[in-house]
Amino acid sequence: MHSFCPSTYSKSIEDNPVSKSISQLRRNHELAEVGGGEKRLEQQHARGKLSARERISRLLDPDSFVELDKFVQHQCQNFGIEEERYLGDGLVSGYGTIHGRKVFVFAQDFTVFGGSLSESNAKKIIKVMDLAAEVRCPIIGLNDSGGARIQEGVQSLAGYAEIFLRNVMYSGVIPQISAVLGPCAGGAVYSPAITDFIFMCEKVSHMFITGPDVIKAVTKEEVSKEELGGARTHNEVSGVAHFLHQSEDETIAEIRRLLRFLPQSNASRTPRQECKDSPERECSGIQNIIPEQANKPYDMQHIVTEVIDEGDFMEVQGAFAKNIIVGFARMNGQSIGVVANQPSVLAGCLDIDASVKAARFVRFCDAFNIPLLTFVDVPGFLPGTKQEFGGIIKHGAKLLYAYAEATVPKVTLITRKAYGGAYDVMSSKHIRGDINLAYPSAEVAVMGPEGAVNIIFRKTLAESDDQKATHQELLSDYRKQFANPWQVAALGYIDAVIEPAETRIHLIRAFEMLESKKQDNPKKKHGNIPL
Repeated sequence: MHSFCPSTYSKSIEDNPVSKSISQLRRNHELAEVGGGEKRLEQQHARGKLSARERISRLLDPDSFVELDKFVQHQCQNFGIEEERYLGDGLVSGYGTIHGRKVFVFAQDFTVFGGSLSESNAKKIIKVMDLAAEVRCPIIGLNDSGGARIQEGVQSLAGYAEIFLRNVMYSGVIPQISAVLGPCAGGAVYSPAITDFIFMCEKVSHMFITGPDVIKAVTKEEVSKEELGGARTHNEVSGVAHFLHQSEDETIAEIRRLLRFLPQSNASRTPRQECKDSPERECSGIQNIIPEQANKPYDMQHIVTEVIDEGDFMEVQGAFAKNIIVGFARMNGQSIGVVANQPSVLAGCLDIDASVKAARFVRFCDAFNIPLLTFVDVPGFLPGTKQEFGGIIKHGAKLLYAYAEATVPKVTLITRKAYGGAYDVMSSKHIRGDINLAYPSAEVAVMGPEGAVNIIFRKTLAESDDQKATHQELLSDYRKQFANPWQVAALGYIDAVIEPAETRIHLIRAFEMLESKKQDNPKKKHGNIPL
């Protein structure tokens, strides 16, 4: 029998090659997790920004992150950069869960070469994108980068192009979400632009093709970075972004919230959750929301939140094109997309921005099997030379195209006005609206009573001895005939006229009836939407 000697045992571990390898592995983990070093991490925090790993940790469920390619390094030999290599090469990538559902994620690490894209870390992004598509899971990109790594030249540009290709190929296959949590400039902006949703953070996020210095040198214009490509600019002016939040923590929390409404892929059913809001609940408050006067504004948001489950509405692009509302909600626990005219802004008219905003949202919902609920109160398309010269014909046609193409369940409710071509466009029965309802206050006509009378009875009015009295009489007759839902109901263009208090009941029954709907478009490579 041999006696045990602690000193001999310790020495044998030190001499063991396997033990040395494990020690090296642990050391490599430590080096990778510190990114560009403690000093640069401190600088990142001093800017009010989280690190790449902190962002992923807050985004995913606790202890669910599995990292891939943690020890990747760049292979560039130019301009002395070969002397500076970091494990991970400025990008953290892998997979985990959100609300228990699998997602893939990548986060650019600004502490390593300013988060710049290299050939090596582009391959890391490509790998998780391909995996996400293969296993049919959402992918989330957390962007914080100075752009292409200049020392690598065209290799970094090739990396961008490979990412763009996958953004396009996987569009409509898996949900793609981008959060811009720092700079995103030059070619880097095109990947987020192709993804489904862009989140930006106040005072932290910036996106632009060319920065303020280049603009000043070329065009002599002086503009600040915030004014040119800040979070407010892209949420309120350009419409590039979809969500604006005040902090990174709020941004990350809202990404988690969004995923509750989305399926895993185009092959998955939309998520359901337990509904504590009765499907038989009456909406008595709606009666007092819509004014008796047809030209008086009201806030359509009040009707939307009154009708949906527990008033939980996640509005998309809420700061842009406010004359139309789009966003996600639930009806009896079922995730749905909502599109609604907003009478309190531009009288709810459709203009260029509203048409494009709604069209893209409709196409997203259709791609991912999310039923559509449309609230209609629209006097028409916004008139004016600015709209006509800007291409309202083409842009308005995008919304028409999106609704006509969509094969998901589509339920439409006309709350008040539905005039002209805008009536057709807003998910009417004629472009395959499945169930179309109207309130007794609904008015469906080619145009409003005032304009119609002035055109139809131009000669009668001109010859009348009392034009004012004649005008009022003709106006009254027109309203009796057209400023109501009875003619369209008689023609079968709407399926029912309902009491406002019963709105939720009728909508839920319609969606439940349509749950097994199957509809296919003619076989083709793809349509030619008027871009």
